[in-house]
Amino acid sequence: MYSGRVPSAGAKPWARPGRLPVVTNDLARLHGPTSGQVELPHRLFWQAHRVFDLDQRDLLRWMYEIVLAEARSQAELEAWLDGRTLQELWGELFLPPGVLHAWESRHPQLRARAA
Repeated sequence: MYSGRVPSAGAKPWARPGRLPVVTNDLARLHGPTSGQVELPHRLFWQAHRVFDLDQRDLLRWMYEIVLAEARSQAELEAWLDGRTLQELWGELFLPPGVLHAWESRHPQLRARAA
């Protein structure tokens, strides 16, 4: 399990090297699916089997980790994430330090939920 919630002061704010994470300004704008089976587009998840059963919490969490790390637009966040579900899962998500920092900087309530 990831033990450090807050990246060090010198941590780069990258989702991956060379790419900043995309963060919504308003969690209420996120109305993605919360149950059933969904298939992520190849651009977000490049494996052959891209179907996630969101009724299985581990798969729901995994899909959120993928979308948070790989999204390149607000539209992708809105299509695949749900604001209320994101807040419920936040403390369980394993995210790159830059993604974690970017989201918690913009939405301090996420940091509070993780604590």
